[in-house]
Amino acid sequence: MIRLGPVVPLAIRRKACMVRGEFMSITETPTTKVFSPWATFTVCAIASYISTLDMSIVNVAFFEIQESFPKDSASTIAWVVTAYSILFGSLLVVSGRLADQVGRKRFFITGTGFFLVGSLLCAIASTMGLLIAGRAVQGLGGAMMVPASTGLLLGVFPPEKRGQVMAWVGSIGALGVASGPTLGAFFVSTFGWRSAFWINVPICFITLVLAWRVTSESPRMKGSRPDILAAVVFTVAVAALVWGISRSETLGWGDSSVLALFAIALAFGLLVAWRSVHHSDPLLPGELFKERTFTLANISTFLYGAAFSGNILNNVLFQRTIWEFSATKAGWFSVLSPIVVAITSMIVGRKMASIGYRRLLIAGPMIMASTVMASVLFLNTNPTPWFPFLPIMFFLGIGLGATFPPLSACTIMRLPQNRFAVGSAINNTFRQVGTAVGVALVVTVQSQTEGIEGFRNGWKVAICFALAAAAVSIFQPNKANQLA
Repeated sequence: MIRLGPVVPLAIRRKACMVRGEFMSITETPTTKVFSPWATFTVCAIASYISTLDMSIVNVAFFEIQESFPKDSASTIAWVVTAYSILFGSLLVVSGRLADQVGRKRFFITGTGFFLVGSLLCAIASTMGLLIAGRAVQGLGGAMMVPASTGLLLGVFPPEKRGQVMAWVGSIGALGVASGPTLGAFFVSTFGWRSAFWINVPICFITLVLAWRVTSESPRMKGSRPDILAAVVFTVAVAALVWGISRSETLGWGDSSVLALFAIALAFGLLVAWRSVHHSDPLLPGELFKERTFTLANISTFLYGAAFSGNILNNVLFQRTIWEFSATKAGWFSVLSPIVVAITSMIVGRKMASIGYRRLLIAGPMIMASTVMASVLFLNTNPTPWFPFLPIMFFLGIGLGATFPPLSACTIMRLPQNRFAVGSAINNTFRQVGTAVGVALVVTVQSQTEGIEGFRNGWKVAICFALAAAAVSIFQPNKANQLA
């Protein structure tokens, strides 16, 4: 039952609401201004764009960054990609809860500030350590911005428009991923790799000003604090796993320090699992993973994220190293796949119930594995960008686009409605962790063999991840009535 106190000008209204089976108090301070929902949408759309843009924009700049830091190995430079994914993915779930308790506007502005600071650190970095640290700060900022912006949108739009608005924001996020290679290529070739980070500075500044002036603060929920310690431990576990993979490039898989890092990752992962059972507000609620469909969908997301990200980076490095393409040329030939992903996703999203979820979740990874195998068989030292490379990228996009919609549906369709948000956040976490692991493993394997054979080995790793995702999906329900 909800009880509302008297409403008077400038008074504090307190109410109780049922959240996760417990009563949480909400303190709400009325605002004197009412802003247009579309002003909030503009702010959140910008945040969605830059947070996803920075996942892909550095791929094209990888070669130039390597030239600026010749003493650092390829696996070390891969941390420029993985550091962002680790922080972004590990902190999404806890950030959503903290945004509700701190105030979504305040949390969003703070996250944008972190993203701005991280971008500045990357732009001025004189050492690889500072560059990686800047990327980590960017990931922290992105993890704060995204869930807070979602909450801000849901708070200003009526229920009948929320689905449409969130779809638009998701499309803008997809545009960020799609435009990353091309935009990154333009800035890298014209102004140098540091410009890929300088571009964020004015965008973040504008976002901060707009967020401060045209968004309203949300009610603040008071209740049990989310398990922040588990979020930190989870971040360390993922970082240790990725670090161990990276160090194996030079030290070998059997080195004692590599094995120690894997042991730390395992121990900290088990600690997170233990706290998920015993904490009052766990980072990864154990009851959600009792649902088979949810668990399998997240495992598939991890595997598919690793396959997708590792393959994309391997393709870019192949073009830059073996074919000696410029950043601009590599960027243009890399943009086809994300565009096809967006188009295929829209088509599959409407037809997936009639086609069957399990069929799509098996077919999509198999198409991807087949196209990557085509890369292994047909791409050589002779540059052939128009054929067969572009057809390979085209069918790769079809495989990815056929997988994402049913994977998202399987993630939440068997969850209670009040668990959709946390379920989606956990799924995004698995995707980002998969991205970090896939990039680290592909780069490590690729770097251990010189020439084109190294890149073929990297593609083979991506194939294994894609086939594993297809194998896991065999056990998913096929029809919508089995999911509901």
